[in-house]
Amino acid sequence: MASFRIAGDQHLKGEINPQGAKNEALQILCAVLLTAEPVTIHNIPNIRDVNKLIELLGDLGVKVERLSDSSCRFQADQVDISVLDTAAYREKASALRGSVMLLGPMLARFKTGRIPRPGGDKIGRRRLDTHFLGFEKLGAKFNFDSEESGMYNVDASHLQGTYMLLDEASVTGTANVVMAAVMAEGKTTIYNAACEPYLQQLCSMLNRMGAKISGIASNLLTIEGVEKLGGTEHTMLPDMIEIGSFIGLAAMTQSEITIKNCQIPQLGIIPEVFKRLGIKMEFRGDDIYVPAQEHYQIESFLDGGMMTVSDAPWPGFTPDLLSIVLVTAIQAQGTLLVHQKMFESRLFFVDKLIEMGAQMILCDPHRATVIGLNRQQQLKGIRMSSPDIRAGVALLIAALSAKGDSIIDNIEQIDRGYQNIDGRLNAIGAVIERL
Repeated sequence: MASFRIAGDQHLKGEINPQGAKNEALQILCAVLLTAEPVTIHNIPNIRDVNKLIELLGDLGVKVERLSDSSCRFQADQVDISVLDTAAYREKASALRGSVMLLGPMLARFKTGRIPRPGGDKIGRRRLDTHFLGFEKLGAKFNFDSEESGMYNVDASHLQGTYMLLDEASVTGTANVVMAAVMAEGKTTIYNAACEPYLQQLCSMLNRMGAKISGIASNLLTIEGVEKLGGTEHTMLPDMIEIGSFIGLAAMTQSEITIKNCQIPQLGIIPEVFKRLGIKMEFRGDDIYVPAQEHYQIESFLDGGMMTVSDAPWPGFTPDLLSIVLVTAIQAQGTLLVHQKMFESRLFFVDKLIEMGAQMILCDPHRATVIGLNRQQQLKGIRMSSPDIRAGVALLIAALSAKGDSIIDNIEQIDRGYQNIDGRLNAIGAVIERL
């Protein structure tokens, strides 16, 4: 298990480029299974989860040609479905939550699929019902072999387009069902579909491959099934979660940072939420400039009520940034209630922040109140462990602002979602040592 040693009280200065979007990458990479023709993908983040998925595609027989550090050409013209029955596949796929999105393309093109119960962050219950109910609506038949192998076995010998109302606006669930439906017979209508930029990117890419998807960017998608799809070229968006993390990092550590090439129109309300925390920023073309700020004050609601930040399906605020908002509020002036509606374990790292000196109350598994210190008291460095990707980076931000050194263990969790985070932050003034 690797660790970071972080020197506290660091003020950073410089430019930083966000990586390609992790959540988009997991969908786009699975979609290469939908065609035998070459698919070239650019701006691929070099992170653990994405690299594991590329390795899994290679195991299935997909040809992977590395064109540059962030570009690959994939060709799935010799996929070996028998690999799905191997212990090696089961072990690798179960360690990666994104592997569940292999199922939709496999059902569409090969009419069968097998997937183990996937892993991922330990942030609470993350059910797969939306995926499987959508597949069943299309005509797939499921068998869960809980006794022998823990595998979901799916027969999709005849996928038929239909109307469906998703039980929740799940991003990965919508992506999986869309990828299955693009080659189903007839018309599929998906209501209550997720409409995050990741989904918009996936649907636009599928249309360039020959799919017929309308309603992109809305929660009502209509898909006319086609017999086959062709190759294409696709460039991923910058990672909006990284961009938000860097905004919070700049404020918390009194740093002057320019975040480059942000695709600002695709960020939704993310910049506005950080502005409500009192963080100043300037849009310079497609860059976000965050000046060094000694003080930033949390707004109140118009009636004087305490500011609340909560997650919601797009275009609401993404749950992946609530951990960053929480830690950023520690040194603000004012009080903030953070309401994490989707995952009941995502705020359980608050105890480490309290140990560092933060004034916080964990109200229940879903809500935490932060009483801003307004720089009157500096956090102190401690030893802690990263429980998941986003909490890990929140703890890293806290450590960079603290007095003294901190050690964060289990940084494999951070590496799952943030590309060379220590190297990129060290380049603008951080002192982070990988142990």
